[in-house]
Amino acid sequence: MTPSDPSAQLRREPMSSFQIVAVAICVALNALDGFDILAITFAGPGITREWGLGPGGLGIVISTGLVGMSVGSLLLAPLADSMGRRPIILLCLILMTVGMLLSATAADVIALSIWRIVTGLGIGGMLASINAMVAEYSNDTRRDFCVSLMTIGYPLGGVLGGMAAAWLLREFDWRSVFLLGGVVSTLILVVVWWRLPESIEFLVFKRSPDALERVNTILRRMGRANITEMPARTRQPRMNVWASFDKELVAQTALICAAYFLYMMTCYYVLGWIPSIVTALGFTASVGAEVSVWTNLGGIIGGALLGYLARHINLKPLASGAMLLTALSLAVFGRTQPDLFALKAVAFVLGWFLYSSAVGFYATFVRVFPTHLRATGTGLAIGLGRFGGMLGPVLGGWLMAAGTSRPSVAGIMALGAALSAMSIWLLRGSMLAAPPRLVLSR
Repeated sequence: MTPSDPSAQLRREPMSSFQIVAVAICVALNALDGFDILAITFAGPGITREWGLGPGGLGIVISTGLVGMSVGSLLLAPLADSMGRRPIILLCLILMTVGMLLSATAADVIALSIWRIVTGLGIGGMLASINAMVAEYSNDTRRDFCVSLMTIGYPLGGVLGGMAAAWLLREFDWRSVFLLGGVVSTLILVVVWWRLPESIEFLVFKRSPDALERVNTILRRMGRANITEMPARTRQPRMNVWASFDKELVAQTALICAAYFLYMMTCYYVLGWIPSIVTALGFTASVGAEVSVWTNLGGIIGGALLGYLARHINLKPLASGAMLLTALSLAVFGRTQPDLFALKAVAFVLGWFLYSSAVGFYATFVRVFPTHLRATGTGLAIGLGRFGGMLGPVLGGWLMAAGTSRPSVAGIMALGAALSAMSIWLLRGSMLAAPPRLVLSR
């Protein structure tokens, strides 16, 4: 008998190669996000030298991209719940490509800030859309792990981008970093247009006039049988940002938004300032980029491990524990002496827990927000979190400009991670329980 609910079928059965490719593309998209976000930190020492910026000025330039990300998360991401995941992903990729290419041509701080905002718009709208896409093309038993793979795409982009940036900065100037990002964005745009389908779960939920035909087209590409009719329609729930604050969700939405805000404040201090801190200790800009690579290498391993553990253990102790250890390792980094091996080792541990925390957040978004609010709720949390991300680099820069010692600045910024852990611990435990282990048909 032909199943009438293809999205339920995808959740129950083993993942096909088609689904795996869709998830892999989303991992690549998040890797691109990781490089595009970190490009300004790789280029930061060169920008500081060329334009004579102080720590406060560089912190503001770093934060302009986060302004764009906040706006993109709040305004573009919700469109993925009404227009579809695929068109918003394509739109965001175009914005990122244009922003990166034109950042390479910037003649002053104002021009660079404008193009970083454009890049940020694309990144902000992209994250919620690919998080929803991965969740909706994964089956129930692999969903948390696939979301973790998507999340560690970010540090993977940081590793590959940091290695490329370290070489580019030895051979060329800071503009080459943005040029590389624009070229890679263009290539990935072609791949997404060619191979990334719309979410079947979204098509079933929205029921546009051509939904049945579009679902069957995707099912044929997956080697599955067509369906003869759409599943029975259920009551259409509200689909706007305020629905995230309905009675059933208001406490969880408030807690997850507060936790993500505090996490991002710490996260973007770390990601935004590590290259410049290392340079200030007497090392070259290329070495600063190399230390950032070690942060991201730790993130890849730690993020993958947390994604695996989330299949078996409640997310609450995993995510809150990772945040507490992020705070501790950041405090240790602030006290690390200017020894390159020590800096790389502590950066590796810091990245392990920093990105493990990110995996915990994205897995939590999938569980807390239902399908009709998945991109909207995730976009809301990410958008508000970006304001914390804006605050982190600026606050760090102001503290340094005021003469605050490096250990004291690290200790102050670690407070965000510690408070975030407390907010996560207050989330409803039943939402974050380990998923049931299903016996799949062979």
